[in-house]
Amino acid sequence: MSFCLAGLALALAWRRRLRSSMVLAALAFVWLWAWSMPMLSLWLCSAVENQHPQTAIAAVPKAQAMVVLGGAVSAPSASNAEIDLGSAADRVWYAARLFHAGKAPMLILSGGYDPERHAYSEARAMAAFMADLGVPAQALVLEEQSRNTRQNAAYSAALLKARGIDRILLVTSALHMPRALALFTAQGLQVIPAPTDFEASQPPPPGVLAWLPDALALDASGRAMKELVGKWVGW
Repeated sequence: MSFCLAGLALALAWRRRLRSSMVLAALAFVWLWAWSMPMLSLWLCSAVENQHPQTAIAAVPKAQAMVVLGGAVSAPSASNAEIDLGSAADRVWYAARLFHAGKAPMLILSGGYDPERHAYSEARAMAAFMADLGVPAQALVLEEQSRNTRQNAAYSAALLKARGIDRILLVTSALHMPRALALFTAQGLQVIPAPTDFEASQPPPPGVLAWLPDALALDASGRAMKELVGKWVGW
């Protein structure tokens, strides 16, 4: 948004509409500053994550299967010969804990890949991580075609319906859950949200630091807005 406002400001300045240009430039600055503040960033992330609060594993209902969404790990590439755990790797770890707690007998790992960047799919990379966490290979089904959340839902639903399964646990980051849940529900599935990777549970920085710009806060705000816009576009 700030870049759009700044672009419009430059266009107006080029057309010599200086007053309007200055107003838009000020709005761009305020917008960028506001969502860079940890306090506002945490508020926005909380608004998204609190739609599906954290639940103790013992209280999570059982289902016929569990779907774990990609975006958590990266397969080996030309520059990195090892699997790389991303900031959302909690998804795989939490799904393994749910499996060991007997919440679902089968896990669908959903995540494709770009063959020009990675050696194999993210689903396969997640399966390797799952093996290290003690999940047997026979409990895993790999969905290796999807490149985005909408495809995660469509391709996973096809695998589930082929097995006569319509009740699932959906594991993804809390910030991503509202949009993912809507897309999977639209596939005709009975979806139980199992969110993890909560970001807004941490306290804000002390004192004035909560109101000063921070790059990590801006990144979190951007991802929260992406989820809100993505859900709206899905509607």
